[in-house]
Amino acid sequence: MSTELYNQIFDQSIADYHVHNSVHQPILNPYEKTAFEHLLYLKNWIDTVQWHLEDIIRDPLIDPVKALEIKRWIDRSNQERTDVVEYIDSYFLDKYKDVKPAAGAIINTESPAWAIDRLSILALKIYHMREEATRPDATPAHREACQRKLDILLEQRSDLGSAITQLLADIAAGKKYMKVYKQMKMYNDPALNPVLYKGK
Repeated sequence: MSTELYNQIFDQSIADYHVHNSVHQPILNPYEKTAFEHLLYLKNWIDTVQWHLEDIIRDPLIDPVKALEIKRWIDRSNQERTDVVEYIDSYFLDKYKDVKPAAGAIINTESPAWAIDRLSILALKIYHMREEATRPDATPAHREACQRKLDILLEQRSDLGSAITQLLADIAAGKKYMKVYKQMKMYNDPALNPVLYKGK
């Protein structure tokens, strides 16, 4: 599957979310649970909901109790996002498990899934920057500035897609190898966050 198809799935997820544009709407993933596409759609859906939660929590008039509720929702979302990234890396680890790294093979600075994570976020930036670049009630100067930013984001997506394609080709050829570290987030773990374990 090409990164162009990854982008199509991300764009589909974003478009599906914006049909109702509510952080409370349930996900209706159109792909089979065993399919790689299911993971990509799920990953972007989590990112999309979290994007809008981050918007909501920045309302200067938000009720503090509501803000705390959303902050905890964002924390849970971050953990879900990390879990799905690790599932995506597990897919690639299984896919390339029989590839023997060549002598001198090197490790990449990030795993394929964390690069795909950035591609998913870029899809959201592109969607919302395009909204701003075409917003009827905005000034021409605002629209022009946002169009320039949109052009850069589109170029960035193309470059990142090429880099991911090259990384996967290098792994398949044994020129690079995968080494995945669990994120080991500490703030959500009651055994590792001192505020949580000291409060018991």
